[in-house]
Amino acid sequence: MSVQTDKGQLEGITKNGVTVFKGIPFAAPPVGPLRWKAPQPVAAWEGVKQAGTFGKACIQPVFESMDGAEPVGEQSEDCLYLNVWTTGGATDAQKPVMVWIHGGAFKIGDGASTMYDGTPLAQKGAVVVTFNYRLGHLGFFAHPALEKESPGGYVNFGLLDQIAALQWVQRNIAAFGGNPGNVTIFGQSAGGTSVLALFASPLVKEQNLFQKGIAQSAYAIPEASRPKAVALGIDVADRVFGLGKKPTMEQLRLVPAAMFSLKEIPNPDGSKEATELVPSLAPVPVVGDPVLTKGIRDTFEAGEALKLPLILGSTSDEASVLAAFGMDPAKVLAKIAEEIGPAKLAQLKDLYRPDPELQIPEDINNPTRFGGLVLRDMLFTMQVRWIAQQHTKNKATAYRYYFSYVPVAFRPDQPHGVPHGGELVFPFNTGDIALATKGKFSALDRAMANKVSDYWFSFAQTGTPTATGAMAWPAHQYTVLDARKDKILKLDERIDSQEAFRITRLQVFADAYADLAAAIGG
Repeated sequence: MSVQTDKGQLEGITKNGVTVFKGIPFAAPPVGPLRWKAPQPVAAWEGVKQAGTFGKACIQPVFESMDGAEPVGEQSEDCLYLNVWTTGGATDAQKPVMVWIHGGAFKIGDGASTMYDGTPLAQKGAVVVTFNYRLGHLGFFAHPALEKESPGGYVNFGLLDQIAALQWVQRNIAAFGGNPGNVTIFGQSAGGTSVLALFASPLVKEQNLFQKGIAQSAYAIPEASRPKAVALGIDVADRVFGLGKKPTMEQLRLVPAAMFSLKEIPNPDGSKEATELVPSLAPVPVVGDPVLTKGIRDTFEAGEALKLPLILGSTSDEASVLAAFGMDPAKVLAKIAEEIGPAKLAQLKDLYRPDPELQIPEDINNPTRFGGLVLRDMLFTMQVRWIAQQHTKNKATAYRYYFSYVPVAFRPDQPHGVPHGGELVFPFNTGDIALATKGKFSALDRAMANKVSDYWFSFAQTGTPTATGAMAWPAHQYTVLDARKDKILKLDERIDSQEAFRITRLQVFADAYADLAAAIGG
């Protein structure tokens, strides 16, 4: 199957009734003078471009501790490529479009992982798009030299790439059978936070780039300030790149791309002895540039986020990712205890004692386990409810979920529930495709994946999430006094709607968020 895009013709590969187009450039290579610039237009090509190979992943330090991460293969600074799965063509341009934003703390990941394969969702009737965006210090960077070149200019280059990919969708997706007026953005972790950032970005407001969003495991870690980003840029340029305190932009743009993949700061004496990890803004973007003029939470609270339908949810063991965020649950719990005092800590423990997810009562007195539960709810479960509250208060539609279904084969090794990223194969329905689950998915797992992917697809298609053989998903309603309006869908072996899910503890975390965030150092 071939399609005509605004820059040239593409030839895809058809298998199992689905045609995939891989490695489509959506912006010019952000290299040389275009490093730390807004994405620029792609040059047109002549003839037919074969779209049978994924583009290279963006430069990144690969951390094996990131849950759900797959090997990304070859990397390049020339990485702004996207992929499309479809069963349609230009004469069938009415299919809902689902655009995936990968996670990875804004420093790792790509759009080509097997768990993001768009084939099953395309077979349901979607046109699926995945893409890469600039990561780490290539994607999120500030420095006095850049400030001088572009005062008050961009810092969140990775988010600009996401916007550029969505602009490409608007210009081209009809040629693949997709409806540019029915686009759903969805993402997990940093991708879920990106969904909220795009809802909050003033750059997006007038463009009508999407109509719905799904934020999976978006977290409540505050964005970095612009001054912090500048200070970090100075430190990285000096200690990592070896350019001293006052390099020029020309010098910064000549830093070899491979330097951006370093995990550890090079030793000044040239030895291979380990020093310390390269400092990073991850896992957050920066507030204070034209992409994010104010914080995500501040934007939702002020009623300034896009008033579009939004699904939000998290998993039952989000604490599994804390090490990758540089957080030791026991140490963070100690800081929180110091901040709130022993009496309030005892009250906090009382909120958890009846929790059915506690395997043993002693978990309450285990600083690592209890700290993990507190951070799970403070950074993830609370964020879901809080954003849903603000969104519905401001007359928009929100649906909440809590994902606690563990694949049968993984239950012995996942006693605390679904780890961060452990749900990804379910909305994509890629349990028999993804590296981590292929050959391990049971009939029970497949039945669950069919229902979850139905919910995601139907939401993209109609704005109302439904699933064959499963209950209707009730919308969350803003509430202060009536807990019956506080609704969430619990995705487990038994899919069930719950009212007032952890409402007391989540409200405690919401009310104390500013102080608790300060206790963990932002």
